[in-house]
Amino acid sequence: MARYEYELPEELIAQQPLPRGSSRLLVLNRASGRLEDRVFRDIVEFVHAGDVLVVNDTRVSARRYAATDPQGRQAEVLLIRPVGEMGWEALVYPGKRLKPGTAVILQAGDLGDVQASIVQTTSEGGRIIEVENPAIRDALKARGEVPLPPYIRSPIEDEDRYQTVYAFAEGSAAAPTAGLHFTEELLGRIRERGAAIVPITLHVGVDTFRPVRVEDPAQHKMHGEWFTIGSEAATLINQRRGKLIAVGTTVVRALETVADASGQVHPTSGLTKLFIRPGHRFRAVEALLTNFHLPRSTLLMLVCAFAGYESTMRAYRHAVTARYRFYSFGDAMLIR
Repeated sequence: MARYEYELPEELIAQQPLPRGSSRLLVLNRASGRLEDRVFRDIVEFVHAGDVLVVNDTRVSARRYAATDPQGRQAEVLLIRPVGEMGWEALVYPGKRLKPGTAVILQAGDLGDVQASIVQTTSEGGRIIEVENPAIRDALKARGEVPLPPYIRSPIEDEDRYQTVYAFAEGSAAAPTAGLHFTEELLGRIRERGAAIVPITLHVGVDTFRPVRVEDPAQHKMHGEWFTIGSEAATLINQRRGKLIAVGTTVVRALETVADASGQVHPTSGLTKLFIRPGHRFRAVEALLTNFHLPRSTLLMLVCAFAGYESTMRAYRHAVTARYRFYSFGDAMLIR
């Protein structure tokens, strides 16, 4: 895993997003290895008639709440997505104390203290909690805090900047950050060039930020994420005349999960645990737009698999030297 380490000055970790479309864009040509320093709005130049730009239309629905257990001890609840009429799928801390059959009190601002019953443990180790009625369940969507990544130390000034402009399907604990750069105007210009913009859905889990802690990546247990690729999206992808450009690693993971040996993408809804690392043979994705990722992360390994290890790490070294901004609110990289 040491080969997936790199030196990053702390001041290059972006703490707030820039206006959409104004970030920098590092372009890597896979065939030649050439690097170009551009700005994000130049992305339009790299999209051509017949291309398909596949985006992840998931919406961040997660909210973080300070809480107490029945004994008054501090706890934390991360509401991931609504379920049923009165429930939420949630992560709770400390999990050892908060088991099914117990309750937790959420500190919900103007709603006051909201009691939630823990009714079930999920297959991924989370919890299903239920509140008193559907109105309270829905009101919790607008309280609490946005669960920003751990390397962002201050609250976001505008919560809408942690959603893409095309966010639709509620269910994510984190934003698909490659898409945060787009404006409606940029998307319109891409369509005017004769390219299609095709949404699919993959709900991003909190495990996306966790580093790989084993030295042998083959021993890493990959987290699962729910995704949906509809029949219309699959048809547009399969009938394209140009390149398939994936906006973000989440799109890559979903498409490569369902693509067959000929590169055809099949409509599917389900859980993917696909771990893409060097050695993976890409069946569908032909270009990738992504942000810069954490050392020792599965996302960095995915980029190395697509662009090649040496080219990727050289690009990262260049980005550090050129003072690019890193991680969720940072700059972007186009690999073509």
